[in-house]
Amino acid sequence: MKRINTKLWIMGIGALLLLLSACKELDVVGRQSKTSFGAVLDTLSGKIKVDAMTGGWTLPAPDEDAAFIWVPDFSQSGMYDVMLVFNKQPFEDAGLDIAKLPEDFTIIDDKIMVGIKLGTEKAHYSGEPTPLASYEQIVDLKRDYIGYHGALDHYNVNVGNGNLFEWAKDMSKNDKDIVFVLNPEPFIQAGVTPDLVDGWVFTKVPVDVNGKPTEVDKFLKPFNLL
Repeated sequence: MKRINTKLWIMGIGALLLLLSACKELDVVGRQSKTSFGAVLDTLSGKIKVDAMTGGWTLPAPDEDAAFIWVPDFSQSGMYDVMLVFNKQPFEDAGLDIAKLPEDFTIIDDKIMVGIKLGTEKAHYSGEPTPLASYEQIVDLKRDYIGYHGALDHYNVNVGNGNLFEWAKDMSKNDKDIVFVLNPEPFIQAGVTPDLVDGWVFTKVPVDVNGKPTEVDKFLKPFNLL
């Protein structure tokens, strides 16, 4: 029977905990994304509301044609924890056959919703949930869904299947302070002529794929808030 050196075992666990703590401190993207997202919320102060259907926070586009929604508690949410909601009319005018969209799209009256369920973890708050504190829960519990887009100097939340909500790291140095980003492929397959979608820019966006620079097609709805 092998004997375990308790002292060495405890020292090993301690070193592992220190390493994990250090990694968390070195998570510059996660930490700075909280600060920059807070700046966006401050700029849109008074416009961030509670969504009646999902119970999540709604960050609307200035033209009110789209919104980003995130929930305060994964364990109490329904179908999605983070999502984009946008008007379907511009896409229908460009040829969209709603019936041909994939099942992961949700149609609610005159809106289309795309999103993702992040998990079932219970959120913990020191006080009442706020929009920023709810975003911080995403960073703390589901860090893999937070990204940094170097080409545009943006942070983003991945809402699934190539769809994103992005915001500028520094709004004073960026002319695209918030951007609603859609994967155009499902829409094209459902009949949309991408260049005809009013209010959305169909363009190629530079990204890194497995460390290699490449370009992918996206629908973008960008806004300068300052």
